[in-house]
Amino acid sequence: MPAPYAAGMTLAPDHRYLVISSDCHAGANHATYREYLEAKYHEDFDAWRAKYANPFRDLQGDGRTRNWDNDRRVSELEADGVVAEVVFPNTVPPFFPTGAVVARPPRPDEYEHRLAGIRAHNRWLADFVAAHPERRAGIGQTFLNDVDDALEDIQFIADHDLRGGLLLPMVPDDMPHLEPLFSPAYDRVWAACQDLGVILNSHSGGGGLPDYRGYPAAGALWITETTFYSQRPFTHLLWSGVFERFPRLKFVMTEQGSSWLPPLLARLDGFHKQMTGGRIGELKFGDGSTLSLMPSEYFARQCWVGASFPSPREAQAGRAFGLDKFMWGNDYPHDEGCYPNSREAMRRAFVDWTPEEIQDSLGNIIAEVYGFDLAALRPYADRCGPTVAELQEPYEGMPEGNYSPAFTRP
Repeated sequence: MPAPYAAGMTLAPDHRYLVISSDCHAGANHATYREYLEAKYHEDFDAWRAKYANPFRDLQGDGRTRNWDNDRRVSELEADGVVAEVVFPNTVPPFFPTGAVVARPPRPDEYEHRLAGIRAHNRWLADFVAAHPERRAGIGQTFLNDVDDALEDIQFIADHDLRGGLLLPMVPDDMPHLEPLFSPAYDRVWAACQDLGVILNSHSGGGGLPDYRGYPAAGALWITETTFYSQRPFTHLLWSGVFERFPRLKFVMTEQGSSWLPPLLARLDGFHKQMTGGRIGELKFGDGSTLSLMPSEYFARQCWVGASFPSPREAQAGRAFGLDKFMWGNDYPHDEGCYPNSREAMRRAFVDWTPEEIQDSLGNIIAEVYGFDLAALRPYADRCGPTVAELQEPYEGMPEGNYSPAFTRP
């Protein structure tokens, strides 16, 4: 397990933790995105923008500048004890129907403009990260409508030091123009990520849900099923042999909880044992049709969990699938995140963890996966990181006005 201290060394009570959030979000406003959009789309963009109404509370009013204001963002994260961040998308890129994290993939007639919009975001993100390169690991985007286009975007990510990697595009079941994630049609995408060292990230929401078509139950169904659809890419990549064929591919699952993983891995390992025996019920599995390793072994070799605002139960689950896979995050600046009360959230989640285990989850593992320089970040942490003594004090209750699952889940 990575550590910035000597093996066996105990962290002193006044040691300040070096905290990196494995889950933050950023994006530009529409006026800025226009500057990063190819000029040939400006007229279409102006017409689209004139009709767009923003549905997000955390993208309105004074709070919206958290997504792009460098000084405010660094100041507020430091006040929360955080010195660096993995940057997922947020806001609404050009021609998107909704926020970048939850928007469904484009239909064929939307693809050209949506691709232009996503590339405008990637260009903006490269500059945003470059403003504080030691503090930010940016995650770029692509679509799977055209594999050649996706390969261009992956190359852009690699060339522009977006070391957060690629946000995996989801594929809803009701979009037949797209191959499913378990299709070998995407092998060139996985190969490019592996060969270029581009991390593959999945995030809750992710646009993989079906179209609920505006029925009265649509909102309740979306919130009920989003976790299920967010978790599916792991099993789709696993059973289709992606981890088998691309053993150096790194896969991170973020803001999906963690307590579901131990029972799932146990169930998948059970299926694998039955498959190697030749059949499960009426399903036959012949030679060469099963994976060479157990599902839990692929997870241990290639997967990590971005555990956003974890509850005590989710933190405990990390012990079952491996503390070296558990990366803390605060989901800044989202309403459901634990900012500005990350210290209280840590005290509640890590009540039975050793200081060394806490430091690994808060920073060391994230730095190893995403390539942060701990030595460059240590001066910031010495100024604003929470101390060992501070986080050893258990916390129960709910900070005023903060309804994050970090405080509401058991």
